[in-house]
Amino acid sequence: MDYYYSLVSPPCQSAILVAKKLGISLNLKKTNIHDPVERDALTKLNPQHTIPTLVDDGHVIWESYAIVTYLVEKYGKDDALYPKDPKVRSVVNQRLFFDIGTLYKQIIDIIHLVVKKEQPSDEQMEKLKKSMDLLEHFVTERPYAAADHLTVADICLLGSVTALNWLKYDLEPFAHIKAWIARVTGEIPDYAEFRKEMEEATKAYVASKQ
Repeated sequence: MDYYYSLVSPPCQSAILVAKKLGISLNLKKTNIHDPVERDALTKLNPQHTIPTLVDDGHVIWESYAIVTYLVEKYGKDDALYPKDPKVRSVVNQRLFFDIGTLYKQIIDIIHLVVKKEQPSDEQMEKLKKSMDLLEHFVTERPYAAADHLTVADICLLGSVTALNWLKYDLEPFAHIKAWIARVTGEIPDYAEFRKEMEEATKAYVASKQ
């Protein structure tokens, strides 16, 4: 399976971590969508020329949630990461939609400002705080974000929360989120090595923008 990605992108990180959890290999292809040659090559596969993009035996998928749920449904030994039970799955889906529509959206909007050396507004930071309060509530109700065990919702949300490092965001007020991070990362094979590679890639990206 070819996987077109950038390690600094939280959505791109999700499928890599899901693959690690499933014990499957991805043929990782670092992709710079700002490079005309690489962008044109990707457009031949994905007309939106976005990353991540997965190619599995000629089947092309993009959008991170579509990719991670596909991987689980095709390669998972069971449905634990993306439960088939409609009620449980609805909660997993709600957390995924909360991530992409609220939490990650707010985080990435602020990161874009910081990279341009601009300051986010008080309103933006307050909205982010409210979203973090919601996640704190979710992982207070149960040990994981959507169920009593690890799901794709945890893995996708992990990427968003990890991206807060770009902002040097203080997680001390969020004791349950901190415990949840430790719980989730403890279940992903080779996470420490992955985290080191991700942080190095992030530092290199930030340096390239200065």
